[in-house]
Amino acid sequence: MRPVWSGSLSLGLVTVPVRLYSAVEDHTVHFRQFQRGTEDRIRYRRVNERTGKEVDYDDIVKGYELDSGEYVVVEPEELDEIAPGRSKSLDIESFVELDAIDPMFFDKTYWLAPAKAEFERPYALLLEAMRSSGRAGIAKFVMRGREYLALVRSGDGVMVLNTLHFAADLRDPAEQLPDLPGKAQARGKELDMALNLIDAMSDDWRPDEYHDTYTDRVRKLIAAKKKGETITPATEPGEPTKVVDLFEALSKSVESGKAKKRSGSGAKAGTAKKSPAKKSPAAKDLSSLSKADLEKLARERDIKGRSKMTRAGLEKALKAS
Repeated sequence: MRPVWSGSLSLGLVTVPVRLYSAVEDHTVHFRQFQRGTEDRIRYRRVNERTGKEVDYDDIVKGYELDSGEYVVVEPEELDEIAPGRSKSLDIESFVELDAIDPMFFDKTYWLAPAKAEFERPYALLLEAMRSSGRAGIAKFVMRGREYLALVRSGDGVMVLNTLHFAADLRDPAEQLPDLPGKAQARGKELDMALNLIDAMSDDWRPDEYHDTYTDRVRKLIAAKKKGETITPATEPGEPTKVVDLFEALSKSVESGKAKKRSGSGAKAGTAKKSPAKKSPAAKDLSSLSKADLEKLARERDIKGRSKMTRAGLEKALKAS
């Protein structure tokens, strides 16, 4: 595998030459474009709009359009010159708790490996330090003419680098979406039922159980067309739930979720080891519980008005129950 970037990872006065490798593989089915009814390929060319002639890639420069309609032309070498050090440097500026980063900021995933065997010791030291601390490093670096914000963290025997979106790149939903559900209020019984549905459908994260079913169907479609066969269309999505049917739909969903969980646990009973029984939240000191646990306990005790209570209110109501 070829690296997509080479440079140095720096933490204080410790510098380790590293290489960046893509950790994600694209399994999407890629198509060529043809003119309908023919076997003629559609191709894209870099064409000078004035002369109509094709232009070599080496003869292409970048241009930035001004408000006046004129362009400022910038050579690739000029872009490299304004970031001579950072283009080969990945400097960790601070460490943060991984859970503190909203998933909206995450972009792409890479592996960060030592450039040579002689640098494995300092690399392994930084890898273990991040793993033991539970923290990840925030850094910036330049790759392919663009500066990236990055998160460097401990992975399974290798450092993982996630490129992050800058805060300025994230749109404000209040400005972009005219129909945010700000006026609608969640009703007590419906909210309780929705929370019960989440509990019924809660499970461990097992990524190997999820795969790209659409790509599978695309491959089956191609194979079927090659044989002159047809393929069964996918089912249409369900009708939108009417407001008057919301509680009933939630109730049925909860029962379905519980049945599915019982079925799944029954299938694994023959091979899975029996886990020790968990203590009920009621057996713990209420002050040590999270608000989510307090809300769950309040539902079990059927405390009225629990959905609108603060943490302190939940504790008080539970102690009085």
